[in-house]
Amino acid sequence: MDTLLTQLDALVLKPELAPFLSLIKGARNGIVYGSKVRFPHALVMIFLFRSGTFREKVKLVLKATRQHARNLSTFAIIYKLSMIVLRNINPSGPAKEGRYDSFFAGLLGGYAVFGRQPGSVSQQIVIYIFARVMLALGKLAVEPNMHPLSPLFTPEARAKIYDHAWPAFASCSWALVMYIFRWYPETLASSLRSSMVYIYEDSDHWDSLRNLLLHNK
Repeated sequence: MDTLLTQLDALVLKPELAPFLSLIKGARNGIVYGSKVRFPHALVMIFLFRSGTFREKVKLVLKATRQHARNLSTFAIIYKLSMIVLRNINPSGPAKEGRYDSFFAGLLGGYAVFGRQPGSVSQQIVIYIFARVMLALGKLAVEPNMHPLSPLFTPEARAKIYDHAWPAFASCSWALVMYIFRWYPETLASSLRSSMVYIYEDSDHWDSLRNLLLHNK
Protein backbone atom coordinates (compact mmCIF):
# COMPACT_ATOMS: atom_id res chain seq x y z
CA MET A 1 0.00 0.00 0.00
CA ASP A 2 2.80 2.43 0.88
CA THR A 3 4.45 1.72 -2.47
CA LEU A 4 1.21 2.42 -4.32
CA LEU A 5 0.71 5.71 -2.47
CA THR A 6 4.28 6.73 -3.26
CA GLN A 7 3.71 6.02 -6.95
CA LEU A 8 0.46 7.98 -6.94
CA ASP A 9 2.17 10.93 -5.22
CA ALA A 10 4.85 10.90 -7.90
CA LEU A 11 2.19 10.72 -10.61
CA VAL A 12 0.18 13.71 -9.40
CA LEU A 13 3.36 15.80 -9.15
CA LYS A 14 4.23 15.44 -12.82
CA PRO A 15 4.23 18.94 -14.42
CA GLU A 16 2.65 17.73 -17.65
CA LEU A 17 -0.41 16.50 -15.76
CA ALA A 18 -0.83 19.64 -13.64
CA PRO A 19 -3.33 21.45 -15.93
CA PHE A 20 -5.66 18.45 -16.04
CA LEU A 21 -5.32 17.55 -12.38
CA SER A 22 -6.21 21.16 -11.58
CA LEU A 23 -9.61 20.43 -13.15
CA ILE A 24 -10.18 17.65 -10.63
CA LYS A 25 -9.12 19.78 -7.69
CA GLY A 26 -11.13 22.74 -8.95
CA ALA A 27 -14.23 20.56 -9.11
CA ARG A 28 -13.50 19.17 -5.66
CA ASN A 29 -12.99 22.61 -4.13
CA GLY A 30 -16.15 23.92 -5.81
CA ILE A 31 -18.19 21.13 -4.24
CA VAL A 32 -16.67 21.62 -0.79
CA TYR A 33 -16.93 25.41 -0.78
CA GLY A 34 -20.45 25.44 -2.23
CA SER A 35 -21.62 22.97 0.40
CA LYS A 36 -19.99 24.85 3.28
CA VAL A 37 -21.47 28.17 2.18
CA ARG A 38 -24.96 27.07 1.18
CA PHE A 39 -25.82 24.47 3.83
CA PRO A 40 -25.91 26.78 6.89
CA HIS A 41 -27.57 29.57 4.89
CA ALA A 42 -30.26 27.27 3.51
CA LEU A 43 -30.74 25.63 6.89
CA VAL A 44 -31.48 28.94 8.60
CA MET A 45 -33.56 30.54 5.83
CA ILE A 46 -35.68 27.49 5.05
CA PHE A 47 -36.40 26.50 8.65
CA LEU A 48 -37.19 30.09 9.64
CA PHE A 49 -39.19 31.30 6.68
CA ARG A 50 -40.50 28.30 4.71
CA SER A 51 -43.62 26.40 5.59
CA GLY A 52 -43.87 22.63 5.39
CA THR A 53 -43.01 19.52 7.32
CA PHE A 54 -39.59 18.84 8.80
CA ARG A 55 -38.90 16.28 6.06
CA GLU A 56 -39.86 18.73 3.31
CA LYS A 57 -37.59 21.40 4.76
CA VAL A 58 -34.65 19.01 5.02
CA LYS A 59 -35.13 18.06 1.35
CA LEU A 60 -35.13 21.74 0.37
CA VAL A 61 -31.93 22.36 2.35
CA LEU A 62 -30.18 19.42 0.69
CA LYS A 63 -31.45 20.43 -2.75
CA ALA A 64 -30.15 23.99 -2.38
CA THR A 65 -26.81 22.73 -1.06
CA ARG A 66 -26.42 20.27 -3.92
CA GLN A 67 -27.31 22.95 -6.49
CA HIS A 68 -24.81 25.46 -5.08
CA ALA A 69 -22.02 22.88 -4.92
CA ARG A 70 -22.76 21.60 -8.42
CA ASN A 71 -22.84 25.12 -9.89
CA LEU A 72 -19.47 26.10 -8.44
CA SER A 73 -17.89 22.77 -9.33
CA THR A 74 -19.15 22.84 -12.92
CA PHE A 75 -18.11 26.45 -13.37
CA ALA A 76 -14.61 25.64 -12.09
CA ILE A 77 -14.25 22.82 -14.62
CA ILE A 78 -15.47 24.92 -17.56
CA TYR A 79 -13.38 27.94 -16.56
CA LYS A 80 -10.15 26.04 -16.02
CA LEU A 81 -10.61 23.90 -19.15
CA SER A 82 -11.27 27.05 -21.19
CA MET A 83 -8.12 28.64 -19.81
CA ILE A 84 -6.10 25.58 -20.84
CA VAL A 85 -7.53 25.70 -24.37
CA LEU A 86 -7.03 29.45 -24.74
CA ARG A 87 -3.44 29.25 -23.52
CA ASN A 88 -2.64 26.55 -26.05
CA ILE A 89 -4.17 28.36 -29.03
CA ASN A 90 -2.62 31.72 -28.17
CA PRO A 91 -0.84 32.98 -31.32
CA SER A 92 1.73 34.76 -29.15
CA GLY A 93 3.20 31.47 -28.05
CA PRO A 94 2.31 28.04 -26.71
CA ALA A 95 0.99 27.84 -23.14
CA LYS A 96 1.01 31.63 -22.83
CA GLU A 97 -1.97 33.25 -21.11
CA GLY A 98 -3.60 36.14 -22.94
CA ARG A 99 -4.70 39.34 -21.25
CA TYR A 100 -8.42 38.57 -21.65
CA ASP A 101 -8.41 34.78 -21.43
CA SER A 102 -9.93 34.88 -17.94
CA PHE A 103 -12.69 37.18 -19.20
CA PHE A 104 -13.71 34.88 -22.04
CA ALA A 105 -13.38 31.75 -19.92
CA GLY A 106 -15.59 33.35 -17.26
CA LEU A 107 -18.06 34.45 -19.94
CA LEU A 108 -18.42 30.90 -21.22
CA GLY A 109 -18.68 29.38 -17.75
CA GLY A 110 -21.12 32.04 -16.59
CA TYR A 111 -23.41 31.41 -19.53
CA ALA A 112 -23.21 27.62 -19.41
CA VAL A 113 -23.71 27.24 -15.66
CA PHE A 114 -25.63 30.29 -14.47
CA GLY A 115 -27.11 31.94 -17.57
CA ARG A 116 -28.94 28.83 -18.71
CA GLN A 117 -30.22 27.87 -15.24
CA PRO A 118 -31.77 31.01 -13.71
CA GLY A 119 -33.03 29.35 -10.54
CA SER A 120 -32.99 30.97 -7.12
CA VAL A 121 -29.59 29.53 -6.16
CA SER A 122 -27.98 30.68 -9.41
CA GLN A 123 -29.53 34.12 -9.04
CA GLN A 124 -28.21 34.51 -5.51
CA ILE A 125 -24.69 33.53 -6.56
CA VAL A 126 -24.70 35.88 -9.56
CA ILE A 127 -26.13 38.79 -7.54
CA TYR A 128 -23.44 38.27 -4.89
CA ILE A 129 -20.76 38.27 -7.61
CA PHE A 130 -22.29 41.34 -9.26
CA ALA A 131 -22.22 43.33 -6.01
CA ARG A 132 -18.55 42.45 -5.44
CA VAL A 133 -17.70 43.36 -9.05
CA MET A 134 -19.37 46.76 -8.71
CA LEU A 135 -17.39 47.50 -5.55
CA ALA A 136 -14.16 46.46 -7.27
CA LEU A 137 -14.93 48.53 -10.36
CA GLY A 138 -15.66 51.51 -8.14
CA LYS A 139 -12.19 51.19 -6.62
CA LEU A 140 -10.53 50.72 -10.00
CA ALA A 141 -12.34 53.76 -11.41
CA VAL A 142 -10.26 56.12 -9.25
CA GLU A 143 -6.95 54.25 -9.49
CA PRO A 144 -4.13 55.98 -11.42
CA ASN A 145 -3.62 55.13 -15.10
CA MET A 146 -6.80 53.05 -15.39
CA HIS A 147 -8.66 55.13 -18.02
CA PRO A 148 -8.44 58.50 -19.86
CA LEU A 149 -10.05 60.37 -16.96
CA SER A 150 -7.65 59.01 -14.33
CA PRO A 151 -5.46 62.18 -14.33
CA LEU A 152 -8.47 64.15 -13.07
CA PHE A 153 -8.36 62.31 -9.73
CA THR A 154 -5.76 63.93 -7.52
CA PRO A 155 -4.43 62.00 -4.50
CA GLU A 156 -6.57 64.23 -2.26
CA ALA A 157 -9.72 63.60 -4.30
CA ARG A 158 -8.96 59.88 -4.37
CA ALA A 159 -8.63 59.80 -0.59
CA LYS A 160 -11.97 61.58 -0.14
CA ILE A 161 -13.69 59.16 -2.52
CA TYR A 162 -12.28 56.20 -0.60
CA ASP A 163 -13.53 57.71 2.66
CA HIS A 164 -17.07 58.39 1.45
CA ALA A 165 -17.71 55.74 -1.20
CA TRP A 166 -18.76 52.96 1.17
CA PRO A 167 -21.15 55.11 3.29
CA ALA A 168 -22.76 56.40 0.09
CA PHE A 169 -23.05 52.91 -1.40
CA ALA A 170 -24.51 51.42 1.79
CA SER A 171 -26.97 54.27 2.29
CA CYS A 172 -28.23 54.23 -1.30
CA SER A 173 -28.54 50.45 -1.33
CA TRP A 174 -30.73 50.44 1.78
CA ALA A 175 -32.72 53.44 0.58
CA LEU A 176 -33.53 51.69 -2.69
CA VAL A 177 -34.33 48.29 -1.21
CA MET A 178 -36.69 49.81 1.37
CA TYR A 179 -38.43 51.89 -1.29
CA ILE A 180 -38.84 48.85 -3.54
CA PHE A 181 -40.04 46.72 -0.64
CA ARG A 182 -42.61 49.37 0.30
CA TRP A 183 -44.06 49.87 -3.18
CA TYR A 184 -42.96 46.95 -5.40
CA PRO A 185 -42.30 44.00 -3.05
CA GLU A 186 -43.18 41.42 -5.71
CA THR A 187 -40.03 42.36 -7.64
CA LEU A 188 -37.69 41.30 -4.81
CA ALA A 189 -36.32 37.78 -4.41
CA SER A 190 -38.65 35.67 -2.30
CA SER A 191 -36.06 35.00 0.42
CA LEU A 192 -35.26 38.70 0.81
CA ARG A 193 -38.94 39.61 0.73
CA SER A 194 -39.78 37.02 3.40
CA SER A 195 -37.08 38.27 5.75
CA MET A 196 -38.17 41.88 5.27
CA VAL A 197 -41.82 41.03 5.88
CA TYR A 198 -40.76 39.30 9.09
CA ILE A 199 -38.76 42.29 10.35
CA TYR A 200 -40.69 45.30 9.06
CA GLU A 201 -44.31 44.25 8.54
CA ASP A 202 -44.93 41.53 11.12
CA SER A 203 -43.51 43.85 13.79
CA ASP A 204 -46.51 46.14 13.29
CA HIS A 205 -48.98 43.51 14.54
CA TRP A 206 -49.56 41.86 17.92
CA ASP A 207 -52.51 41.15 20.19
CA SER A 208 -50.79 40.19 23.43
CA LEU A 209 -47.53 40.42 25.33
CA ARG A 210 -46.77 36.87 24.22
CA ASN A 211 -46.63 37.59 20.51
CA LEU A 212 -45.12 41.00 21.10
CA LEU A 213 -41.97 39.66 22.73
CA LEU A 214 -41.88 35.86 22.61
CA HIS A 215 -43.46 34.82 19.31
CA ASN A 216 -43.97 36.56 16.01
CA LYS A 217 -47.55 35.38 15.53
